[in-house]
Amino acid sequence: MQVLIEHQPGPWAGERPVEIVERKGLGHPDTICDMLSEQLSLALSKHYLDHFGLILHHNVDKALLAAGRSEPAFGGGRTLVPMDIFLSGRAIHDVHGKVVPVCDLAKESTAAWLHQNMHALDPATEVRIHCLVRPGSPELVDLFLRQRDHGVYLANDTSCGTGFAPLTELERVVLAVERKLNTPEFKSEFPETGEDIKVMGLRERDDITLTVSCAFIGRFLKNIGAYSNAKDRLREAVLMTAGNITGRPLAARINLADEIAIGSVFLTVTGTSAEAGDDGQTGRGNRANGLITPCRPMTLEASAGKNPVTHVGKLYNAAASRLAAAVIAEVPIVTEAECFLVSQIGAPIDQPRIAHLRIRSNDGGLSFTVTDKVRAIAEREIAAIPSLWKSFLAQNLSVA
Repeated sequence: MQVLIEHQPGPWAGERPVEIVERKGLGHPDTICDMLSEQLSLALSKHYLDHFGLILHHNVDKALLAAGRSEPAFGGGRTLVPMDIFLSGRAIHDVHGKVVPVCDLAKESTAAWLHQNMHALDPATEVRIHCLVRPGSPELVDLFLRQRDHGVYLANDTSCGTGFAPLTELERVVLAVERKLNTPEFKSEFPETGEDIKVMGLRERDDITLTVSCAFIGRFLKNIGAYSNAKDRLREAVLMTAGNITGRPLAARINLADEIAIGSVFLTVTGTSAEAGDDGQTGRGNRANGLITPCRPMTLEASAGKNPVTHVGKLYNAAASRLAAAVIAEVPIVTEAECFLVSQIGAPIDQPRIAHLRIRSNDGGLSFTVTDKVRAIAEREIAAIPSLWKSFLAQNLSVA
């Protein structure tokens, strides 16, 4: 394994003149697909472990949400056509004559997640779940068994994972705002806000503008005046949450497409545009760290739904982020770390083709001592990749 450490000159992301950060919230159609793909992977992994003693091959990272039709209204509203959720991919359905109830697991995990996370959506009547997960190759059962017996798991793809640390102030603000607005406590106080919240953060030198899209729920608002007041309350909550993180000048703009005078507003029945206006797909939203960061390293890999044992599209994004964070925590002179891990299909998962780290330091250089420390951290974190599946199953690692 080659570990290449490079000094990166110039200002880090948080000091550049312009910075752009986005997060698609819990109820955004793309995020829903990410979460449902991951829930199915978790359900399959636990079933495989419980019944066969190991996590078998599966990749269920191909979910699609087709929006339904609705008739939102102040004081009520109704769903006319349920949204359709198609869960697709590959999974082992049969192990030496023992059937795995893949479609039952898909429907149960989907309904449970929607019930737990969407406070105004009824999965029983407003969602149709379609399981299109097809069997994987029977040979993959034997391959996983051999890998387990030999103690070496092999990468099932040639891919790249990226990670960086620390988060900039704007990145922390965008994460904090969406997460705050989608907590159960916030929904209890502001039930009119749906989970479909998107936050776009823009920093122009020192000034931060947060453009927030939020689906409001008609049954909790009696008229357009109540809607307008709810927007004002939401704006204050956004500014308060962001102000706890940054002292920079802040502006928050809510639902900019609204035209209050003619009653054209972001009103829903269920709290998500998936009920009528917007489709979704796994992998089109947040990256593994929960953000969309065009000013930072990113890949197009969808982490959600991939198996947590051998799929480097999942493992290497998590490992790269952990590695970068460890460098920042353990080498005080380093102010920013970016990590790139490249796999080769068929190679052991803890032996990437290359680990490339780009480092910024507070003295503008990179000494041999610092390089040695960073290399040791990289080797340690990469060696830990085969055990990351445990953290995924415990849901201690983010996928979106």
